[in-house]
Order: sequence, then C-alpha cells, then structure tokens
Amino acid sequence: MEVIRKKFVIDSLHLHSSTLAQAGWISLFAAFTAIGAQIEIPHAPIPFTMQTFFVLLSGAFLGARNGFMAQVLYIAAGAIGLPVFSGASFGLVRLFGLTGGYLMAFPFAAALIGYLVSIRQGYLWTVFAMFLGLTGIFTLGSLYLNVVALHDLNQAILSGFLIFSWWDILKLTAAAAIYTEFSKRYKKLPA
Repeated sequence: MEVIRKKFVIDSLHLHSSTLAQAGWISLFAAFTAIGAQIEIPHAPIPFTMQTFFVLLSGAFLGARNGFMAQVLYIAAGAIGLPVFSGASFGLVRLFGLTGGYLMAFPFAAALIGYLVSIRQGYLWTVFAMFLGLTGIFTLGSLYLNVVALHDLNQAILSGFLIFSWWDILKLTAAAAIYTEFSKRYKKLPA
C-alpha cells in the first residue's frame, strides 16, 4: 500500500509540474505575440507587425491545443484592457475594429499549424503548415476588413492580404527554420 501511495504522490507532483510548465509556455507565447504586435511599421488600413511570426511559432512549438490557448490568452488580455494589440492598443473596440478578423483567426491558425506539425516533420512540411495558417489569418482578416470597412472585396484582398505577402514570406521562412532547427535537437518543449 505504501508503494501505491508513493507512486500516486510522485505522479501527482509530475502532473502538477507539467501543468505549470504548460501554463508557463502558453503565457510566454501570448507575451511574445504581444511584443510582436509592438514591432510595427505603420500602414493603412492594417499595419505591418511581427504578431503572426509568434502565432506561427506558438502553433509549432506548443501544439494545436496549447497554441490555440496561447492565442486566446493574448486576445483575452487585449479585450480586458491590457495594451497588447498593435500600437499598445486594447479593448473590444480594437478587437472588433479593422484588425478584428486577423486577431480572431490567430487561435485557429496556431491550432492548425500545431496539428499539422504533429503529424509530420521537416522544413518543407513546416513551411506548408505555416503557409496554411497564414493563409487562414489573411483570408479571414481580409473578409472581415471588407465587411466592416472597405465594402470592396478586391480592395480588401489587395490591402488586407496581398500587401503583406513579401513581409510574411520572410516571417514564415524564419519561423519554419527556427522551429525545424529546434525540433532536430529537442522532440518537444521542456515541460
């Protein structure tokens, strides 16, 4: 009976430390996304930022569930008033403003990327997974931009999607390289 009790205590401690580690990683990637939002090149109607770089990495490193949760935490922090959105902005007005579609797509993109990299490894596959995630972000963001502001789908695609192509190709290739190199050394983040 004593052996069973000790095993239960050890298993409980491991589960508790694993849960704390996961919460730490989720919080860290939410914070990285907030920092990425502050690295901004002003552009109308949507600024160039580094947010999506960290969305890509959160999905790849944390997996589908925790990547999703990291981005939900990021959005929730901004919704309750922390200055985490681009330009140190915050609040529901910003969340449902011009960039709302992009922001709302972040958790789903991270989940998709996390799922895809969990089923296969390699640089090209990671690029493909991240490309799909970015395409989802920019598709939803452009459609939302069209509905709330531009009312011209061609203009929304041009100014909300295509304008970011060169910038996001750079971020995607860098994020895929970072994740691929890290995953060669470590099978998963320490938890």
